[in-house]
Amino acid sequence: MSYTIAEKILLAHCGRKAIKPGEFIEADVDVALANDITAPLAISEFKKSGFKRVFNKNKVVLVPDHFAPAKDLKSANQCRVLSDFAREQGIKNYFEVGRMGIEHALLPEQGIVLPGDLIIGADSHTCTYGALGAYATGVGSTDMARAYIDGKCWLKVPASIKFIYKGKLGKWVGGKDLILYTIGKIGVDGASYKVMEFCGPVISSLGMDDRFTMSNMAIEAGARAGLIEPDAITRKFVAGFKRKPKFYHSDPDAVYEKTYEWDVTKLEPLVACPHLPSNVKPASSLKNIKVDQVVIGSCTNGRISDLRIAAKILKGKKAAPGVKLIVFPATQKIYLEAVKEGLAEIFVKAGGVFSTPTCGPCLGGHMGILTEGEVAVATTNRNFLGRMGSPKSFVYLSGPAVAASSAITGKITHPDKI
Repeated sequence: MSYTIAEKILLAHCGRKAIKPGEFIEADVDVALANDITAPLAISEFKKSGFKRVFNKNKVVLVPDHFAPAKDLKSANQCRVLSDFAREQGIKNYFEVGRMGIEHALLPEQGIVLPGDLIIGADSHTCTYGALGAYATGVGSTDMARAYIDGKCWLKVPASIKFIYKGKLGKWVGGKDLILYTIGKIGVDGASYKVMEFCGPVISSLGMDDRFTMSNMAIEAGARAGLIEPDAITRKFVAGFKRKPKFYHSDPDAVYEKTYEWDVTKLEPLVACPHLPSNVKPASSLKNIKVDQVVIGSCTNGRISDLRIAAKILKGKKAAPGVKLIVFPATQKIYLEAVKEGLAEIFVKAGGVFSTPTCGPCLGGHMGILTEGEVAVATTNRNFLGRMGSPKSFVYLSGPAVAASSAITGKITHPDKI
């Protein structure tokens, strides 16, 4: 029987001889991830169950990143639940401030998630790891509590949709533009409870950072997962990690619910306008939209290549008067690399704030909340009504090039106009 890469991974983890879309399976998980918002509830339910020890202390991952460093007493108490549980259980992969990063950049960097893995995370953007050729999906905190007990999770096998990208990407165009283009074409429900499989010559030429960005935002089209088949670029990224990866590939005659094929040669930098990731327009078509805040970072575009792009544009220039420029490297390693390369200095000299890794303003948490009437350009992944603060604020999503350009001019700007 022929299978997609997603189906092969699920089959390998459920102990069955065959599966098909629509079936429910009980699968063994390789990684169970939660953060300072979702882990406390999972931990509480685990303790209520009467079980004393987690199924595997090396497969449970706890990352306080949403409100960390703690913004107030409530968030400090949330983080404390994680640290106490990690100590009680002897959990190796607990990342305190100083070691932490934004979870979906941190886990690949640390080699905790690998090709062929089945990963569940109590966070919707767990689908990021599909860029490695892993099946990674978000679950609720009670599902996580169950996984703590026996390392298993009930899953419905999704159908897959194939996305083929042909052509050659132009200047300033990257993974963020590709995924925004895709969501703009199919809508925020265009892949509901499906797997998005990204392929084609354009994907093959993308670096890992851009691939992570694409898989990260599969959830914004309603998908359960967003996968890219492993290739030489993937193998280079995971080389040297202690645990051995398993490389799966879709069969040539695998069945897909739909197939989309696009030539993206003429694609230009895109912007998702309020209040949906599908409300996509070319950056060049947006005129005189005043910007109050620019956020560069997050689990979507806070990796070193993103910071390099933004710094290249900002070098020797200043953010426009009245524009708050906030830069969040996604991990401590990226933070240090940006300092060594002089990127942090460029951002500070441009009038920006170079911050510790945190989810911070992305979810309206802290360190950049918008007030009524404010407009932000952000390299984050969601621009829902009230996402970054006031329900009367406005969030435009873009890649790092458009974000940096907009910081300089004080209005949404195509990078070629700088």
